[in-house]
Amino acid sequence: MSIWWSLHLRREAASVPLARRLLIGTMESAGVHPDISYDLSLALTEACANAVEHGGAAAPGAPGGAYRVTAYLDGEKCRIEVADSGPGFPPGRVLMSRRRGRRRRRARRPAAVAPPASSVLPTAPSVPSETAESGRGLCLIRELADHVDFGNKPGRGGAVISFDKVLKWREDAPLISA
Repeated sequence: MSIWWSLHLRREAASVPLARRLLIGTMESAGVHPDISYDLSLALTEACANAVEHGGAAAPGAPGGAYRVTAYLDGEKCRIEVADSGPGFPPGRVLMSRRRGRRRRRARRPAAVAPPASSVLPTAPSVPSETAESGRGLCLIRELADHVDFGNKPGRGGAVISFDKVLKWREDAPLISA
């Protein structure tokens, strides 16, 4: 079984529940276990909220701006990507990705083919203080997903957050192949 969809959404708070409901509905219809659906919907909510808050200004004269959400349920894994058109992650950070249970440092490319400073990925986010009003989203995504990548779109600007999780199925799952 394979399902995918992509949404182009306005950078407005009202767009976040729309993406979340579509993901939950897709996973429920496919027969994904509710615990997995909840984890992925919460991670998607955080990624969309970041795109809305930090996704950058629209083109001059255009209202609001936009971001894109793409979800793939393919076999035993769900992969979600949220991309915006903002300034991206700050330059000069170490390339990092996370797999469940460990963090691994990715090697930088040789200088001859090094990416521009705007495409270098952020380090693992530090845990915000208990009184901080924001800053927990990326940490939460890292805890809820099995694999997470943060990056910048090469040449075009904007941040991309992609994450995936191995799926568990309900016993009565209608769409799993035998």
